[in-house]
Amino acid sequence: MLAAHILSMAGFSTFAALLPDLRALWHLTNAEAGVVGGMFFAGYASTVSYWTALTDRMDGRRVYAFGSLLAAAGSAGFGLLAQGFASAVLFQVLLGTGIAATYMPGLRLLSDRASGPAQSRYIAFYTSFFGIGTALSLAAAGAVSALAGWQWAFVVAAAGPLAAGALVFAGIDARAPAATSAAPRFSLATLFPVAAWRRLIANRPVAGFALGYAMHCLELFGSRSWMVAFLAFSTGLHAGGASFPWNLAVIAALVNVCAVPASILGNEIALKIGRRPWIAIAMLGSGAGGILLGWSAPWHWIAVLAILLVYSMLVMAESATLTAGMVAAAPAELRGTAMGLYSLLGFAGGMIGPMVFGVALDAAGGASRGTAWVIAYAAIGSGALASSFVAWRRGRG
Repeated sequence: MLAAHILSMAGFSTFAALLPDLRALWHLTNAEAGVVGGMFFAGYASTVSYWTALTDRMDGRRVYAFGSLLAAAGSAGFGLLAQGFASAVLFQVLLGTGIAATYMPGLRLLSDRASGPAQSRYIAFYTSFFGIGTALSLAAAGAVSALAGWQWAFVVAAAGPLAAGALVFAGIDARAPAATSAAPRFSLATLFPVAAWRRLIANRPVAGFALGYAMHCLELFGSRSWMVAFLAFSTGLHAGGASFPWNLAVIAALVNVCAVPASILGNEIALKIGRRPWIAIAMLGSGAGGILLGWSAPWHWIAVLAILLVYSMLVMAESATLTAGMVAAAPAELRGTAMGLYSLLGFAGGMIGPMVFGVALDAAGGASRGTAWVIAYAAIGSGALASSFVAWRRGRG
């Protein structure tokens, strides 16, 4: 499942890795570039509830395999057919729809095959490997683009989801879902199961973890979408002096890989000191760390890279804790629907994050101004700071 998870995300960060180049090629504003990045999450958030609800009623492997086909089509279509803002938006939505049918259904396949502390740890590894998938997507996009052009970076990425779907369908045992009724038809009612959501929202722990995850994803995906662009801005400030000695997409990939253990370690700490205290500590650190990172752009590349690494680890530190807490709190008969709602809110935050960052950049004077980057990082980190305060107050209560 971990190998398939990584492969399924081959196209996830391709646009983020090539954002500076495509922004210049298509003459996009920062806000438009943020919209293109955010549209992946629009496709994800608008369909994830349907895909995860399906896992309550049918073999999750079938959902995963179909999602792999959609994700491959989104990546290949972007490389072969995208010619500007509108077409880029279309294929980002399709890619997000496909990964929506692999990420949470994959987590369901895994969580149904574990229980107790092992389940929490398996979930921690699975959610943390999202960072490895992100990193490899960034690195592959940078390498293939340098060798063959940006179009081939997207086309090559399409092979990953196809391999993931085959791996899951062939390598995971079939298991009948708990529900016995037929799979629902695709409709507004299945996309947005309001009655079930009301039951889940009434469950305060489920609602709290889900809202915290939304703020986490807003910051996480806002920062990841603009990481390469921020490094390019910092490099531009050192044109005549010491600048980053490696390819920027490779640097971003390494940072994402190094941040992966933070989520696993954070879950272990949360098991010892409690979930709410750890969430409060980690989200306070990430919200403040982003502001510091924005200020650091003119500094020596070693300092910038060190702050970026610590910041990325803090952003990831509460991820597995939030997910494990939600899975543990959700009623067993609604676990798939709960995962859908959780992922919907989280990736709605992920959709908004890149847009908020780009709009803040433009509103603060553009990507050429250092203070604009500080304001942009503060904008995406404000939700994490608010969540830290709420978790601290609830923990005291």
